[in-house]
Amino acid sequence: MDASPLLLIIFVVMSTSELSETAELACEQSGMYSFSILEGEAFYYMHYALTKRNLSDEKFTWYNSKNESLSSDEEERIHYHGGQIFFFNLVPEDSGVYTARHTNPSGKCSEYPLEVSVFNASSRARFLYGGIKNSDVNKKVPCPDNVKKTCNMFAGNFTWYKDFNLLQGNHGADLWVKNTSKEHEGIYTCICTWKHSHKVYNSSGSRMLEVEAPAVFRNTEILTPASKEQFAVEGSGIKLNCTVFCGTQVYRDCHASWHVNGAAPNQVDGYNLTTETKTMGPSQNTFSTAILTIEKVSAEDFHKKFKCIGRGLFTTNDVTLTLKRRESIIPLVIRCLSVLFCFVFAAVLVKCFAIDLALFFRPYLPLGSHNKDAKLYDAFVVYQMQSMDKVTEEALCRFVTQILPPILEEKCGYRLFIQGRDDIPGEDRLQLVEDSINQSRRLMVILTPGSGSGSEFTDQCPASAENSVIGGFDWQVGLHHALVQREMSVILIQLGDTGPQGYTNLPVGLQHLIRKSAPLKWPEGSRGARAWNSRFWKRVRYLMPARPAEKCRWSAVV
Repeated sequence: MDASPLLLIIFVVMSTSELSETAELACEQSGMYSFSILEGEAFYYMHYALTKRNLSDEKFTWYNSKNESLSSDEEERIHYHGGQIFFFNLVPEDSGVYTARHTNPSGKCSEYPLEVSVFNASSRARFLYGGIKNSDVNKKVPCPDNVKKTCNMFAGNFTWYKDFNLLQGNHGADLWVKNTSKEHEGIYTCICTWKHSHKVYNSSGSRMLEVEAPAVFRNTEILTPASKEQFAVEGSGIKLNCTVFCGTQVYRDCHASWHVNGAAPNQVDGYNLTTETKTMGPSQNTFSTAILTIEKVSAEDFHKKFKCIGRGLFTTNDVTLTLKRRESIIPLVIRCLSVLFCFVFAAVLVKCFAIDLALFFRPYLPLGSHNKDAKLYDAFVVYQMQSMDKVTEEALCRFVTQILPPILEEKCGYRLFIQGRDDIPGEDRLQLVEDSINQSRRLMVILTPGSGSGSEFTDQCPASAENSVIGGFDWQVGLHHALVQREMSVILIQLGDTGPQGYTNLPVGLQHLIRKSAPLKWPEGSRGARAWNSRFWKRVRYLMPARPAEKCRWSAVV
């Protein structure tokens, strides 16, 4: 048998099927409407475009989201009549997209989609129609359009609820709330009770009512700019803020703006103007803000007048602002750094040359009470000549006899009491030490390596075994005056190195003084050490009384 006729028949059938599918895909699509319906209620719908056209009911077919055709049997819970569709006793499973397809005699196809979302009663407050919010004294709450159309179509009855509580005596399509206050705020629900096929159904919709405070107009007040000048840097950008207060709840009648030399700013000239009006806070005060942005401040901008204008319903106010050149901060920074440098430099000088400054200004300062006493000596000198090698002994003798007196007595005019030099032979030694220390302002202690240890003595220096041993009577009296009575200060001078023992072999009182003030180390052999204005002698002079006893006594005599 020849297979050609069979293949031709298969080709014709496939072509017809493809043409049919193409025709279906070519249906004209109308806009889709969406509705949220309460579970258990009824819903009637007819596309808005169909209400203005007289179309034959036989040419309509409705499909659900699964593309299954719906029934037109009125006994079905979901059925249709031409372009109308009915939903009764809705359940969440009914949610989806429903499409009405109409085909005219010429074969043109049109589709009218509908989206239905079914929610339970506990979610009613989440699915509200447009709210009512204005400052009117008497407010109108209209029933949602789809509920109103259903009621009008089937001659239903209206019932109103506030916060789901029945409002007695209200059965109109619109609810009027008179003399509204905050107590009237809430959710208002319109329920339509209607019949279809001798059965009673309900359809409902809810709106939120909010009560705004009444509008209070005040004289327009410009809050910013607060001054008539604003600093700017040429070549840099700047923003000028114009903020206006107009009253309470006057959002529509509060405006702020900028004018440059009497005209609105032009973006071509580098100006950009943005405005914003807000009602803020519990007081519901209304503010309007205009921000003029200058991308790059030019030299001409410093000669222009920028006017901030505030307009209310009844009043207008304005403030004129000019730009002023901001001085460079660099000179100020340089001045501050210079002052800081001067302070630091002065602090360093004082730190490094404090002793020199004190010695320099001493002659010009008034005498203190300690300088007006009648003491004979400026310092009582004590030292030790025990357990020393010959080199240390010679160094001590040289310092006590050849260096210390010439500098402090001859150059500086101080008067020293040195044991062995200033005591009188045959005089009571104990009484002499007591009287001499009482007549001295300072106790000068000469420390040498091995001080405080050993028991050997020499007689090459003006000292004896009786009066120069550390820990002897003169030391005891001197430390008593310095530590207990605190009548005199101590000057510690170290000759040579202390050795491995340090100062541990000294009396406890003397160790205490060393911890409070480190001894001055004599720079033996250094260049200029014997000069009276060397660093060492300046430190010694700094610790000595401001005025020598000899001069004070002479001044008192004169």
